[in-house]
Amino acid sequence: MTRIEGAVAVVTGGASGIGRGIAEQLIAEGAEVVIADVQHDVCETAAAEIGAVALHVDVTSAKSVESLAAATLERFGRVDIVVNNAGIGPLARVADLTLADWRWMIDVNLWGVVHGVTTFLPLLRANERGGHIVNTASNAMFSINPGLGAYSATKFAVAALTETMAVELAEEGSDVHVTILTPGPVRTNIKASSRNRPAGLEGGLTDVDISHDPAYSGLRWIDPIDAGRITTRAIRGDELYAITHPELWDAVGARHDAIRAAFDRHPVVAPDAEPVADASARPASAPTTKESP
Repeated sequence: MTRIEGAVAVVTGGASGIGRGIAEQLIAEGAEVVIADVQHDVCETAAAEIGAVALHVDVTSAKSVESLAAATLERFGRVDIVVNNAGIGPLARVADLTLADWRWMIDVNLWGVVHGVTTFLPLLRANERGGHIVNTASNAMFSINPGLGAYSATKFAVAALTETMAVELAEEGSDVHVTILTPGPVRTNIKASSRNRPAGLEGGLTDVDISHDPAYSGLRWIDPIDAGRITTRAIRGDELYAITHPELWDAVGARHDAIRAAFDRHPVVAPDAEPVADASARPASAPTTKESP
């Protein structure tokens, strides 16, 4: 189990929203916390308010993330917990997305996590205390919603990356553990992501406050600190998934049922053999795919 009290934690996108909620809860449980954000002034203010250390980072830049790690090591001597949380979430239908939209979404939501993993994982593996990485995905990795094509694509990728890390680290017997945070509706300012959009990457993505959309009126909205508590509980228990909205399982389960039904409908085809009509009749010797944890 990962110990939070006395740990040194780094939270990207930590100046506001879910990142700040996680940082506040880590501090409440006794951790020393660095919040890193592309909005330097906002980050400084937030750090002063919650008792964290503020550092600037642009997660789309590997060098910037490396500088964040170096500055953290210089101040604290080690890193124990890393939360790759920085992300954006404007909406657009797939047909309206430009290549610039895709590039921006992938640069922040996927490359930001990749940069965090490649920079901090070696430090955690070398840490005799072990460590923990949290990668923020979304409930959108479980279910499909119109307008979230680019966003969901990046969150599916983050989930696949993290699940693979979990398997590989377990095979190594590593003391480093990983968690996928899958937030549903949280009261954050992700609806204003375009304020940080780089010049030259304009496109069709639109900032939309879905909390006022009648289609989402029946959802339970939580505060960032609630997401923080759910996250630290998962860290303490070395849990792979941190689920903020378990009541959304019906939609998630329906998607998994549809996938299972597709598997059952398709025959097993062996080389130089007639198709097996019933998927339940799959030969015992047939290769199987290793299940995710």
